[in-house]
Amino acid sequence: MSHYPDEKANVHDLGDKSTHDHLELATQGGQDAIRIDSAIAMGVAQNVDDFMNLVREASEANEREKDLTLWSAFKIYPKAMAWSVIITMSIVMDGYDASVMGSFNAYPSFQNKFGLPAANGTKQIPPSWQNGISGANSVGVIFAGVVSERYGYRWTIIGALMATIGFIFIPFFAENLATFLVGELFCGMAWGVFQTMTTAYAAEVCPLPLRHFLTSFVNFAWVLGSFISAGVLVAFESRRDVWGYRIPFAIQWAWPIPIAVCTFLAPESPWWLVRHGHKERALHSIKRLARKNGVTDREADATVALMVYTDGMEKAVSAGTTYWDCFKGIDGRRTEIACMLWMAQALSGPVVAGNSTYMFEAAGISSSTSFKLGWIQSGIGAIGTIASWYTLTRYGRKKLILAGCVSMLIIEIIVGCLAIPQPESHANALASGALIILLVAVADFTTGPVIYAVIPELPSTRLRAKTIVLARNAYNIIGLVAGILTIRQLNPLGWNWGPKMCFFWAGFNITFTVYLYFRLPETKGRTYAELDILFERKIPARKFASTKIATLLEGTEAIQGDRTTTKEQPSVAMV
Repeated sequence: MSHYPDEKANVHDLGDKSTHDHLELATQGGQDAIRIDSAIAMGVAQNVDDFMNLVREASEANEREKDLTLWSAFKIYPKAMAWSVIITMSIVMDGYDASVMGSFNAYPSFQNKFGLPAANGTKQIPPSWQNGISGANSVGVIFAGVVSERYGYRWTIIGALMATIGFIFIPFFAENLATFLVGELFCGMAWGVFQTMTTAYAAEVCPLPLRHFLTSFVNFAWVLGSFISAGVLVAFESRRDVWGYRIPFAIQWAWPIPIAVCTFLAPESPWWLVRHGHKERALHSIKRLARKNGVTDREADATVALMVYTDGMEKAVSAGTTYWDCFKGIDGRRTEIACMLWMAQALSGPVVAGNSTYMFEAAGISSSTSFKLGWIQSGIGAIGTIASWYTLTRYGRKKLILAGCVSMLIIEIIVGCLAIPQPESHANALASGALIILLVAVADFTTGPVIYAVIPELPSTRLRAKTIVLARNAYNIIGLVAGILTIRQLNPLGWNWGPKMCFFWAGFNITFTVYLYFRLPETKGRTYAELDILFERKIPARKFASTKIATLLEGTEAIQGDRTTTKEQPSVAMV
C-alpha cells in the first residue's frame, strides 16, 4: 500500500468538537450530501498512519465498487462466485435435514418405528417429541459467532463438517425418540454454523454488484436441500421398515468430505483478515478471489484500504466485538432490525409451509400425494429463488419483502376460509394444497432469498458474524415456538385445527408487515462504508434510498475546509 507521510499533520483539525455540530453536510452535484462525522474521522486518524493517503485509496475503491457493472463483476470475480457457491453448498445439508425432520412426522416408516396409536387409528409422533426434535437443530448457532471470530469462517465450517460425520451416527442407529433427539441436538451444533457462517462469508468475498446474488444463493442452497430431501422421501415412502427413514438420513454422509476439502482450499474472507491485522494476507486473498490479472496491485491496495477505513470507522463508533456490543448504541438499531426481519420470515408464511406435508395429510390428502406435493413445492421454491435475482437487481430489497408479506397474508386468509366448511371436501383440500404451494413460491421469490441478502448488509463489518448469529437465534427461537404451536394446531392428538391455523398466523403477518414498512431501510447499492455512515447519522429508514452521501475523500476534505474557514473568521466581542 502506498504512503504519504507528509499528510498526517493535516488530520489534527478533524478532532475539533467546536465544529462538530456544523459538519453534517457536504455539497455533491448541487445537492446536500451527508458525510463522515468529524469525531469518527479523528478516531480513524489517530489509529492509522498516513491518514489522508488511506482516505484517498479507500474513496477510490469505494467509488470503483459502486461504479462496477454487473457484467464486469461477473468477468472479474468468477473465482469469488465459485468459492462462495461451494462453501454455501454446506447449507444444502441443513435444508435437507430440516425437510427430512419436518416430513418424518408424517412418514410411514418413522411413524411405525416411533409413533403412538391415535384416536383416528393411525400412528402419530407425540407433539412434545415433535417439538423437541424440530427445535434441536438450532442449538449450535450461538457458538458459531464466537468460534468464527477466533479461527475464521473457513476453519469454523470445516470443523462443523467433520463433526457432522460423527453426529449423524446417533439418530441413524437410534432405537427410541430420546436417542434420536440427542443425535439431532449434536447435529444442530453443526447446522448452526452452516446457517450463519455461509451467509457471512458470501457477504465478504464478493463486490457490491454480486453481493445479493451470493447471499441469496444461501436460500437457494437451502431450497435445493429441501428438494433433494423431498425426492428421496418420495422414493422411499412405500417402505415401512426402519430403512425407509434410515436411508434418507444416511444420504447426509455424502456431502461433508468434498465440501470440507473445497473449503480448505478456499481463501479466507479478506474482511476477517483485516479485522485481525493480517493486511498482507487480505491482499493475497483479494487477488485470489479475482481472475488472473483481473485486479491490479493498485486496485487491491485500495480495496484493503477501504476495509481498513471501514473497520476504523466502526472502531471509532464502538470498539467492542462481543455479543453485548451488538445491542449498544447504533449497533443496537442494526441488530434489532436484523432480528425482527428474520423473525418476520419465520412467522409471515413459511411457518405454514414448513409443515406442509403434515398439513396436507391433516386436510385429507393421502400420504403418497402429500409427499409428491411437497416435492413439487420444493422445486417451485428453487425456481422462485432464481427468479428473485432479477427482481433484487431491479427493485431492491424492501419492496420485495413487503410485497411478499402482503401476498402471503392474502393466501393464508383464503386457505383458512377453505377449511371452515366441515367436513372439508376433497376439492377444498386439494385447493388448500395448491395454495400452500403458491405460498411457498411467493416466499421463495420474495422474503426467503431477499432476507438473506439484507441480513448481512445491516450489521457493521466488525459485528457481522455475531449479528447474523443473534438474528438467526431469534429466527430459531421464534421458529421453535411457532413449531410447537403449529404441530399442536395440526396434530390429531393436539388441537386438530387443520388448515384453519392460517388465520392465526395471518395476524402475525400483519404485525410484521407494519413493522418492516416503518423500520426496514433499503440497502440496495450501498457499500459497507456508506451503510455505516447512514446508520451513524441516524438516517430514518424511509430516507436510506434517497440520501446522498459524499465520497469518502470529499467528506474528509470538506471537514478540513470547514475547520479552516472557522479558524479564519474574526472573533466577535460581547458587548
